[in-house]
Amino acid sequence: MNLRRISTLLGLVLVIPISSASAAPIYVFPVAGCEVNYAKAHHDYAATDIVAKKGCKFVAPINGVIDEVNRIDSWSGKTNLGIDRGGLYVSIIGDDGVRYYGSHLQTIPASIEPGVSVLAGRLLGSIGSTGSARGTAPHLHFGISWPTPPNTWWVRRGEILPWKYLDAWKSGKDLSPVKEVNARKLKVGEIPPVPKK
Repeated sequence: MNLRRISTLLGLVLVIPISSASAAPIYVFPVAGCEVNYAKAHHDYAATDIVAKKGCKFVAPINGVIDEVNRIDSWSGKTNLGIDRGGLYVSIIGDDGVRYYGSHLQTIPASIEPGVSVLAGRLLGSIGSTGSARGTAPHLHFGISWPTPPNTWWVRRGEILPWKYLDAWKSGKDLSPVKEVNARKLKVGEIPPVPKK
């Protein structure tokens, strides 16, 4: 091989950029652009209420597909039916196979419909006080569970405590709830009995 050809080959090698590949996070915190407060516990069942100003953005915490959308607030304090407590809500099935649910929304964009693919960070709705949250501080009820048939509200509202995942996502770390969700499903069954409360 001649010297000119060797230097040409070396030149090609030297100009190839070396990039440090860092993948975008899989999970993002479900409230964007607002200060929030949330607790490590929730009354009666596993979920987290994320308190934020009315109108703050509820965003997809992961890439996925819209599962359920409810734009009608039919909750009544007289009946207090579990199926109606969430008011306006959206749930998505993440690429990880887990369902993420946000309720008590004020508004939901017209483009958010069952079957629509969304990327992490896409606007799903705005935080409000619909359903059983009427008269309370605006907040996002955030639940993590597994996919079930429509109207299985007692699973949809949350089956594992989300706070440790929220803490991780808020600090930019990917922490997957898949293992915990699968363990809970194995323990209680795909469709556990409707709770009496």
